[in-house]
Amino acid sequence: MTNASKLLLRLMVGGLLLFHGIFKLKYGVGFIETILHAHHLPKILAYGVYLSEIVGAIFLIIGWKSRVWGLVIAFEMVMAIYLTKLHLIFKLGSNGALVIERELLFLIGAIVISLVGSGRYAIDRDG
Repeated sequence: MTNASKLLLRLMVGGLLLFHGIFKLKYGVGFIETILHAHHLPKILAYGVYLSEIVGAIFLIIGWKSRVWGLVIAFEMVMAIYLTKLHLIFKLGSNGALVIERELLFLIGAIVISLVGSGRYAIDRDG
């Protein structure tokens, strides 16, 4: 994979995920706390989305420890699918796409970043 491709992938995953983090920063994570409580998990875990969707996204964009942050984001996406959309995993939406398409794109993108690294156009060139 070329260095420009690695940069574009990091910008896509980090840049788009950052919007989700900013939304949660603006409106809070109360809805996530409710979901966690329904699954008998501690509500404090809701604040982990700030770590992955803001801190992780920014670090992907600048290319610092991208392999690690890719794994953090991938874990968050697995948990998001499990907690909110597991029953919809093979369901198609009204446009013919998978209902969990967005989460899968973030998940697979984050996994690929973890496998290939940051590339040359990054603060920390790990691959």
